[in-house]
Amino acid sequence: MRTEQELANIRLVERVYEEVLGPIDSGAVDGLFDPGYIQHNPSIETGAASLKAMLDRAKAKYPDAVHIVKRILADGDLVAAHVHIIFEPGTAGVAAVDIFRIENGRIAEHWDVNQPVSTVPNNSNTMF
Repeated sequence: MRTEQELANIRLVERVYEEVLGPIDSGAVDGLFDPGYIQHNPSIETGAASLKAMLDRAKAKYPDAVHIVKRILADGDLVAAHVHIIFEPGTAGVAAVDIFRIENGRIAEHWDVNQPVSTVPNNSNTMF
């Protein structure tokens, strides 16, 4: 059974995909992310301003990218999303797990892991 806070945290992460990552919109960052947002992905600088800059670069490079959220899990102030990201139409994309820590109703911290979606799997299971 999820707590009211976990439900609110899940809704916040859903909004991140609906308003920021899905449309690749840096303009929606300020309302959802803490200004001192901590980024653990070593290829992206920390801070909300750096996130906005990365999104602007991504929008220019991958204007047709899509994020398909497959499942969301919550544990207290942590929310994890299992996501299929397709950067360019017609490609297999990547399977990703984003982990967000929420503080005071905003995204305060983020970790992620991803791997390419195999087009020649060794089993009949899907990555999603």
